[in-house]
Amino acid sequence: MSKGSESATPGFLVWRLSTKWRVAVDRAVTPLGLTHAQYALVASLYAMQRRGERPSQRRLADHTGLEALYVSKLARSLEAAGVLERTRDPRDPRAVQLALTEEGRARALQAIKVVHGLLQQLLAPLGGLDSARTREFTRDLATLLDAPLDPFVMDSENDKEQS
Repeated sequence: MSKGSESATPGFLVWRLSTKWRVAVDRAVTPLGLTHAQYALVASLYAMQRRGERPSQRRLADHTGLEALYVSKLARSLEAAGVLERTRDPRDPRAVQLALTEEGRARALQAIKVVHGLLQQLLAPLGGLDSARTREFTRDLATLLDAPLDPFVMDSENDKEQS
């Protein structure tokens, strides 16, 4: 652990790690014409398509944790770049379905390989991608991601305590 990290709060460390990861992924996928956010979209879409899904923008937003409006903006830019296609859902004309183009699948696969290499580097101090510590770390991260986090609930609880 670095000297500055020993007394840091968990929130600060989560923020620093997420920033470090985002910057590393941005740098790694830039040669492929992608940003970190675009990578999250195409990699998720690649996995969903492999399972036979053709998700809507809303479904992809829910899956990635990105705002639906942001996913729409990213999808438009990726469509302009020939990476994905947007089509109206025949069952719901308000919904837009997304699918990677052939070029998009190739680029997604390249990016996934690059990011997988980064992930191996990041997890090396825990024993690597397949180690028991990494599996425990992954479970802990999933637990934290599943925990509700609503600042308005926190404010109303603090108001009750002060009354």
